[in-house]
Amino acid sequence: MSIEDRAPAAPAAAPEQSATTAQPLTGRWRFNPATAQWWWSEETFHIHGFEPHEVVPTTDLVLAHKHPDDRERFRDLFESAQVSGAPFHSMHRIMDARGHERVVTLVGQGRLDHDTGEVVELMGYFIDTTAPVAQRAEALAGTHIRAAAAHRGTIEQAKGILSVTHGLTIDEAFQLLRGTSNQHNVPVRDLAARLITLGRILPVDEHRRHAVNEFLRNPA
Repeated sequence: MSIEDRAPAAPAAAPEQSATTAQPLTGRWRFNPATAQWWWSEETFHIHGFEPHEVVPTTDLVLAHKHPDDRERFRDLFESAQVSGAPFHSMHRIMDARGHERVVTLVGQGRLDHDTGEVVELMGYFIDTTAPVAQRAEALAGTHIRAAAAHRGTIEQAKGILSVTHGLTIDEAFQLLRGTSNQHNVPVRDLAARLITLGRILPVDEHRRHAVNEFLRNPA
């Protein structure tokens, strides 16, 4: 029986999905530690940027396509799996045959000889998670940008309040905010938010500056 005959069954087909929620490309693989022979499904060739059977998969080829920063970590994991046969997984980057960087997740486990307990085969899946990882990174970036914009808006409003109550320029108002932040160990954005809350109830008369000064002396 060849290594192809023992290839893991393909995952069950997922319900039809839109392009934005399509399942990542998933390929199958097997490895024989005794002969160092690999078997790849057509999808695994595609993940690595090859047409099916365009190349003969080898351990050297697999390692050559790992991102240099991830290669040794993967090598250690794979060598350990050949000894233990325990289930394992790795998310790492590869450079495909077209020079594109991709993020893949490899999952696998060993098959043990019933008599000797030695690992006679490793098997599992390659999952191309490039798109989901990129989408997640883009979402996180958007969240951080929106948060930064909100914080900046808060600080700008606080500078405006100080500019009005103390007759300061915008730069001078920020210096006062930052100095108070450092003195009382309160983040500038938190200090600004509290000042805005105070600004909503400030008396619209000559006592405004006094009320703000009292706050700046003890913002905690």
